[in-house]
Amino acid sequence: MIKSDEPLFDDDVASGQAPSSDPAVRERIRRLIDEQPYAVLCVQGGGQPYGVLVAVAFSQDLQHAVFSTPIETRKYRLLSECNHVALVIDDRSKKADKLMEIEAVTATGSSHLIERGEDFDRWAELLTARHPYLKSFSRAATCALFRIDVIRFLHVVRFQEVCQWIPTAHS
Repeated sequence: MIKSDEPLFDDDVASGQAPSSDPAVRERIRRLIDEQPYAVLCVQGGGQPYGVLVAVAFSQDLQHAVFSTPIETRKYRLLSECNHVALVIDDRSKKADKLMEIEAVTATGSSHLIERGEDFDRWAELLTARHPYLKSFSRAATCALFRIDVIRFLHVVRFQEVCQWIPTAHS
């Protein structure tokens, strides 16, 4: 059964089926995530959207992402109030003069504060393996570590070609 954070695409709803796990879409998403170390984290609060840049790392199976943030921030407060989030990753900086070749991926899901302990250490290691300069920052008592459980990815090319991919343990 698919966890749901939003309705499936109309075609999927009409057929009563979940989106297929196309390996080519997964590989395009993986490549983009591997090439781009930062994402725009989209959160909400008081009925208003809020976006902020974060250094992010994904698990190998793409089912989870992790980032850190200081506790005394709007981002932390909003994440504490509502765990529905999205991460947006794109390659526009590499293709500024090739507008129709820009790719973007949006990962939607839920965020979870990771308590200090073994789980925290494991996720902090994943983040700092990708972003070594964050080692002392992410482990500071004034910072929190959040894991995002990814529900779906939306991969967009040429501003209108959208593919949906849902990570599973078997994909």
